[in-house]
Amino acid sequence: MIREEIVIINKLGLHARAAAKLVGAASQFGSMVSVYKDGRQADAKSIMAVMMLAASKGTALTFEIDGSDEVLAWTAIETLINNFFDEGE
Repeated sequence: MIREEIVIINKLGLHARAAAKLVGAASQFGSMVSVYKDGRQADAKSIMAVMMLAASKGTALTFEIDGSDEVLAWTAIETLINNFFDEGE
């Protein structure tokens, strides 16, 4: 199991489009992917659950990934977030 914290750095935070990209990335993998904010847990493969976290810029999220492709899943999620969800800022 992988447990990592990452900060949302894009200007608009985890808004609808960014949340959809995160869910898309997580859904590519068989591993279970959970995301935590302020003690609240969400299934990272559920758009509604991810959006309910209301993660703005500067928010620290903790990802917990468990499964045979957990390293690949974390790499994809980390890259997406660190690339500003491909939004440029």
